[in-house]
Amino acid sequence: MAGHGWLGMLDELPVLYSFRRCPYAMRARMAVSYSGLAVELREVILRDMPVSLLACSPKGTVPVLVLPGGEVLEESRDIIDWALVNNDPDNWLPAPGDVLRQEVSRLVDACDMSFKQHLDRYKYAERYPEHAADYYRSQGEVFLEQLEQRLGQHEWLCGERMSVADVSIFPFIRQFANVDRAWFDETVYARLQAWLSVFLQSDLFAGVMNKFPPWQEGDAAVVFPADLSVSA
Repeated sequence: MAGHGWLGMLDELPVLYSFRRCPYAMRARMAVSYSGLAVELREVILRDMPVSLLACSPKGTVPVLVLPGGEVLEESRDIIDWALVNNDPDNWLPAPGDVLRQEVSRLVDACDMSFKQHLDRYKYAERYPEHAADYYRSQGEVFLEQLEQRLGQHEWLCGERMSVADVSIFPFIRQFANVDRAWFDETVYARLQAWLSVFLQSDLFAGVMNKFPPWQEGDAAVVFPADLSVSA
């Protein structure tokens, strides 16, 4: 795939700081894996951020991608765009100016803003005692209903092909479903359940969920995706 020509030297690989269970980091890893671009993966522990990560990104969250020239991408959506601009074999990212691109952006905005807020309150309801968990869940269901309606119109969230919208939103729906999986599996969101199942059973998801030990200074480089061979 495009981009493999510069894989010969490990010190020229972009460095991706990540955390396996973080939904933002998960969707960034999925886009990088799909693109076929190799990075040096540095798995971190959120409560013990590496000094090198904080030096390039003081905000102390993941994912963070440090490019060979020193540019730092601190948001998952920027990392996704970087990967897909370099190589997007199935056209996940609509072309600039395409109406579909605006639709995708608005849908992911809705996920990242209002839905993520309801998700956090539902998952950690004890931290938000103003309401019971069921209340926060019902607030999040507004977004689930929107997705269910979309999936009734076409196979994927924004059309008949998977797009960056599906990949960007999937980790958050997975997290919402897992708060009470028995409840989710009994809901009326049959299309959304099937959509989620496709992702959970995919090779793409399985590949990005491999466990890696927390990175420490001086560790040997871990090349991601793992199926890419890099000669020193």
